[in-house]
Amino acid sequence: MGAVDCHCHLAAPEFQGDIEYVLEEAKKSRVLALVVVAEHAGDFEKIIQLSERYPGFVFGCLGVHPVQSIPAGSERSVTLKDLDEALPLIELYKDRLLAIGEVGLDFTPRFASADEQKEEQRQVLRKQIQLAKQLDLPLNVHSRSAGGPTINLLKEQGAEKVLLHAFDGKPSVALEGVKAGYFFSIPPSIIRSEQKQKLVKQLPLESICLETDSPALGPEKQVRNEPKNIFIAAEYIAKIKEISVEEVLNVTTHNALKVFPKLKNFLGK
Repeated sequence: MGAVDCHCHLAAPEFQGDIEYVLEEAKKSRVLALVVVAEHAGDFEKIIQLSERYPGFVFGCLGVHPVQSIPAGSERSVTLKDLDEALPLIELYKDRLLAIGEVGLDFTPRFASADEQKEEQRQVLRKQIQLAKQLDLPLNVHSRSAGGPTINLLKEQGAEKVLLHAFDGKPSVALEGVKAGYFFSIPPSIIRSEQKQKLVKQLPLESICLETDSPALGPEKQVRNEPKNIFIAAEYIAKIKEISVEEVLNVTTHNALKVFPKLKNFLGK
């Protein structure tokens, strides 16, 4: 059984020197597909190029993240101007996209301490939800320190095909997303995260997908994460649920095809 990495950042600088090696290692490990997300317009062309070089294996998602790190080393809350600069490129590449992402809300105090920043993040997310609906594409969603507000906004805007990645909220909040038909992807950092362990215990397997969030959220802190590590997440979920790893891989792969229907054309499950 293989796995689908539903959320990774292969355009990140950490992969600049050896991306081909990383992708070959992923293939050897039985990763079936990589869903590669963007954070800002600067990632877009790299992601499209990767998806063209590895067709049927690398799938691109374009979107504007709630925290912007342009120029490198300076992080700030997203603005409507960031989205306006990105929209023409999303329009240009819309037919090649698997989803709109990474989008969402990030209410971490150092990024969004003021109500004005939170409201602007909400406006950026609303516009991207509506864009996804117009293009009939799923959403690949970030929700740090904002689980409830993110799920509420998605529901209010009528978002349907939604993946909430590395959800950091309470299981009770996540279950509101489950009721709305949303999916939750779990990274390898589950082996060191009590919050993720509690989340998996409460979530039905039918609502769980796998991700790595490479290069972040790996099994070890401060060590570059890679797509091949996705099986660490699958093994830990199996341990918590007291089921076989094969069942976890089978169900999470089918869940990935539900949230990202275009994958069916390539994985044929």
